[in-house]
Formats: sequence, C-alpha cells, structure tokens
Amino acid sequence: MQAARGTPLRTEAIEPIAQRRRNLWWLALVGAVAIAGFDQATKGWALGALDTGRSIPILGHALRLRLTANPGAAFSVGADATGVFTVVTAAVIVGVVVLVPRVQSGWWLLAATLVLGGGVGNLIDRLGREPGFGVGMVVDFIAYGDWFIGNVADIAIVVAVGLIVVLTLVGTRPWPNPPASNPPASNPAQGDLA
Repeated sequence: MQAARGTPLRTEAIEPIAQRRRNLWWLALVGAVAIAGFDQATKGWALGALDTGRSIPILGHALRLRLTANPGAAFSVGADATGVFTVVTAAVIVGVVVLVPRVQSGWWLLAATLVLGGGVGNLIDRLGREPGFGVGMVVDFIAYGDWFIGNVADIAIVVAVGLIVVLTLVGTRPWPNPPASNPPASNPAQGDLA
C-alpha cells in the first residue's frame, strides 16, 4: 500500500503471498513425484511378480491383479493413437505446472497434484517402455471386474477428475475471481437500493 503519492509500494503484504504460492507449487511437485514414484514402483513389482494374462483374485472377480500392456487410454481406447496420448498427456502436465502457482484452494491443489502425478506416471511408461520412445505401452495390473484394467496413476487421475467434478458442482473455484475493473452502473429504472 502506498502511504502517499510518489512513495514506494510496501512489499511486506506481497511477499507472504508470493512465498505461499511458491510453497504450494513445491508441495504439489513433491506430491506428484511421490505419486509417480509409487506408480512406477508398483508397476515394477507387477512386472516382476505377475504373469501376463493370469488373474489373481483379491476380492473375487470384482478386483483382481492381472498384468497387461496398454497401448491406448482408459478401456484401451485408441490403441493405434499411442503417440497422440503421449502428446496430450505432456500438454496436460505442462498446463497443470503452469496453473498450479495460481491455485489458492487446497482442494484444487490436491486435484492438480493427483493429475500431475498420475500423468507423469503414465507418461514415463509411454516414453520409456516398448515398443519405443513416445509410443510405449502403459503397464496396467489392477483389474476391476470385466470393466477395465488400470494402475496407480489411473487411480490418481480418476480421483482427481471426481474431485474436480465435485468442486465445480459446489462452486469452489481454484482461484478467486479477478476484481472487476469497471463496477456495474446502477440502473435508474430499478432504483438504487444501496
């Protein structure tokens, strides 16, 4: 706040906000790295412990361990478009990284962290697994009945999408509305109630 015209602005009020945003960005980054790391660790375990195509029941047929390589997206949709999924995933990751510093809601930060961690977990597969860079298959091993087979990264993404839907429905915004530059003029026909 400026004390008088021509005096410098006080930065004491701005610095805590900037520090908080930096802290939130680092919190999201650390959380995303933890999610992606756990995802990769569980995929490594699955590759070493499970046989392709063989099911191990956890909760009967409803939840099983079943190793598979997925070239597509959810439900193996777009198996011939692996390169497209790689580009889209990378774009989403960049978008989240750019937007996280603006997020001021803890719930939206959690959603962003889950999207970032899940996206990075699956992107690592697409970049580093066979058949080659950018078109690698994603390791899936958690079978949900006959519906689909996923992994830890997919769980993070699904939880994030569910959280985003709920936050949107209840009206929680990731950041406050920008202040209006021109306040609306009062309508003389309706009278001024202020």
